[in-house]
Amino acid sequence: MAGLFTWMWDWLLWIFWATEMDVTIVGLQNAGKTSLVRVLAGNEFTVDTLPTVAFNKKEVKKGHVSIKCWDLGGQPRFRSMWERYCRGVNAIVFVVDATDKDAVPVAREELHALFSKPTLEAIPLLVLGNKSDLPEKLSVDELIDQLDLKSIKHREISCYGISAKEETNLQAVLEWLVKFSHK
Repeated sequence: MAGLFTWMWDWLLWIFWATEMDVTIVGLQNAGKTSLVRVLAGNEFTVDTLPTVAFNKKEVKKGHVSIKCWDLGGQPRFRSMWERYCRGVNAIVFVVDATDKDAVPVAREELHALFSKPTLEAIPLLVLGNKSDLPEKLSVDELIDQLDLKSIKHREISCYGISAKEETNLQAVLEWLVKFSHK
């Protein structure tokens, strides 16, 4: 009986007090953006995820917050559209393959080019070093340094190491996003 009451209470809260937010997820190709969104949405991790062409949209629910995730392609031909999908969102998530040290300078360049756009001023940024379950990954401190995150101003910035495959730190990611659902 208590389970039914809890379910009804949650349903009423969802109907009358639900909050929606938009989040754009960007990063270079093969960083794990689509895998991250799939796992956050409650689906299984798959090794054979196809590269995103243009964008995907998935909805993730956390408590009484519905998060619309815009997963944008990371290939060079899609990077010019990142800014358009980042305008007016509650938060931007930048995913980096923490094991691909050769790609980090390109990721830094793309990240700083994106956040130089006046249309994105003040939008919170969450940087995720994905594949933290693998050896030879960059630490969070190394990512902060190599991506030069301290030079990005006028916004809230956080950086976490995650593993979409092992679901490491994904609860912290959701909690960070929900924090910005009312902004």
